[in-house]
Order: sequence, then structure tokens, then C-alpha cells
Amino acid sequence: MPDQLSGKSIIDDLGVTSLINAGGPNTKHSGSRPRTEVIEAMEAMSEVFVDIEELLIAAGKRVAELTGNEAATITSGASGGLVLQAAAAMAKDDPEKISQLPISDGMPNELIIQRGHRFVYDHLYLGPGSRFVEVGRPTDCTVDELAEAIGPNTAGFIHLESPFKSELGVPLTDLADLAHNHGLPVLTDGASMLPPRENLTKYTGQGADLVSFSGGKAVRGPQSTGFLVGKSEWIEYARLNNAPNPGVTRAQKVSKEEIAGLLAALEVFTSIDEEAETRRYREKMNFLVDQIAEIPGIQTEVLHNYDHYIPHAVIRFNRDWNGPSYGEIVNEMKRSAPRIYMQVDYRPEPDRMWVDPLNLQDGELEIVTEKLRNILIESVNSK
Repeated sequence: MPDQLSGKSIIDDLGVTSLINAGGPNTKHSGSRPRTEVIEAMEAMSEVFVDIEELLIAAGKRVAELTGNEAATITSGASGGLVLQAAAAMAKDDPEKISQLPISDGMPNELIIQRGHRFVYDHLYLGPGSRFVEVGRPTDCTVDELAEAIGPNTAGFIHLESPFKSELGVPLTDLADLAHNHGLPVLTDGASMLPPRENLTKYTGQGADLVSFSGGKAVRGPQSTGFLVGKSEWIEYARLNNAPNPGVTRAQKVSKEEIAGLLAALEVFTSIDEEAETRRYREKMNFLVDQIAEIPGIQTEVLHNYDHYIPHAVIRFNRDWNGPSYGEIVNEMKRSAPRIYMQVDYRPEPDRMWVDPLNLQDGELEIVTEKLRNILIESVNSK
């Protein structure tokens, strides 16, 4: 290793090539860059020892205060929160049931999920021994269909808040009314729905009992952290099922350093002027759009909506485009030097690709813009 340690020196020593992250806080591409306050808090926490359970209880109270929720607890990423939600729904605070999982015999173990809310990570809910009861169609579902699916083995309902899912199925408020009328919890995944910061309380306000958020992504805490917010009763069930306690979630440890880092990240995240932050991102994306807008065969605009959590430069091909596909363009961006990660619509038939400014550092926007412009122009000229 070289005398002066740096991120570049570490990956150079390992033979790994860096990339410019213009696709957002995707875990596969390193998530997001932790805030300076996060690194400082983690280093400071490394100097002391504590009872982790006591720390988690105190930190959960702080997260609840910062986010404006009744209660909260810290998890191993938003993904770990999904496992905890299912475990809490089945075992609650029963020590014997907690220790029995993932063998869920003798306890309600069915989670009702709308087909339109199935997603690539939903099997995490199955980790502690639950199983799905799917209802409706990929495009729609009704309250009556959900009600008919309730049975003696029902442990709860799953609700997904995610890009490109906003108009699929029964709204959260209606689902919560149904669930609570039957004494059942609503388990919500909101992993990638920050910002806007109003979502920290929106889903619990609409009736969700537990909501899982990422502590990485736009919060910019440690990438392996997450947090659950919700009703005190259900947060306590989740905490009892979580590490450091023995049980099915023992592998989902969060270190004292990560806990401190997440708290520092949330302190900053909840205090930021969101309008000013959004304005900065929009200015960056307007610059990119202006540089490629005149290229024939494409339509590009800056979008900031439910599907795009901060302003993104979104590129779509027109009908007369007969060049490479979205996937081929994105792969070309990642192949040559410098490697650039962009995002392509992840649905089966993508209709867009985009640049996400969250992780772009000084000077990188210009590099991304020039390379994308050149690839698109070359694609047009090669027709």
C-alpha cells in the first residue's frame, strides 16, 4: 500500500476501476457518498464501548424526534427493515415465537400483497418464515379482493411505495382502514422515497404501522444502515426481533459506529433547505439537457416527481430513433474510460434512461455531459 492512503490508492492496489456515479444511489454502484459529519461521527464512536441494546433504544428515540414519528429503530439497511417487519408481524413480542423463526408453524405467517406491489426485493419479507398471499392483477386490485384474502393465518399486509408504482392497486389509506379493522398491521417499504422529506411522516400519517427507509441513498448515512418508523407497539416488536438479540435476524447487525453515522446523517438531512437543494440539482440537470436537446431522435427534459425523487435529466427516444437501445447506450457509457454509470428504466420494456445528480462531484457533470452527447451524436451519424 502507498504511504498516503486514499480511496483511489485502495482500489488501485486491488486492481478495481473507479466509475463516475451518474445513476443515483444504487447499492450495486456503491450507494451514495457519506456526509463529512457521518465519517466524523463514526470515527468518534469508535473510541467508546456501550451496551448495544441501550444504544439502539436511545438512537431510536432520536430518529423518531428527527423524523417526526411516534417511534423508530435502526436496521441493517432498508432491506433489513423488511425482514424485521415480517418477523414482527408474526412473532410480535413472544420470546418463544421469536426464537422459533424462521420456522413459523403454529403462528399466523401469511402476508397479503397486491400483485402490482411485487418487486425485486420482496423476498426479504419471506426471510423469517412468512409466505405471500397474492391478490389482484399486476395493474390493479380492489379492497374487496384484499378483504376476501384475509384468513386465520394472515399476519399482515404489505404495501410498496416505489417509483413507477404510484397508481397500482389500493391506496395506502384504504389498505390501512381494512387492515386495522381486522387488527392487522400494514408493512410498508419506502426505501427509495427520500426526499421529499415530507415522506418521513406521510406514510405513517396514512396508516402504515411500520415503514422502512434507507439510511444510505439520499440521506447519505452509512450505506448498510436503514431505519424503521411507525407506531410504538410495532417498533418495539421489530426491535425485539432484531440484532443484537439471537434469532433469525442476528446477521443483521448494525455497529455502534454505523448507528452514530446514521444519526449524524439524519441530523443534516432533516435540517437542509429542500427548496435550495432541489434548485441546485435542477440547475445541473438543465445544463446537461441544454447540451443534448437538439440531437435528432431524442426527447429530453428535467423531471422531478414521484418517479424521480430529485431532478433528473430524463432521455427518451422518439419514434424515428433507430439507433442503439437504452440499455446499449448505458452499457457504452460504462464500458469506456472514464466509466460512467447511468440509470435505465428497470421495467421489462424500458421507455427512458436518466442521469441522477446526487453523486456527481466537482467536474464530473461536464464529463458525463460530453460523453453522453458524443455517444448520442455518433449513434445518429451511424444510421
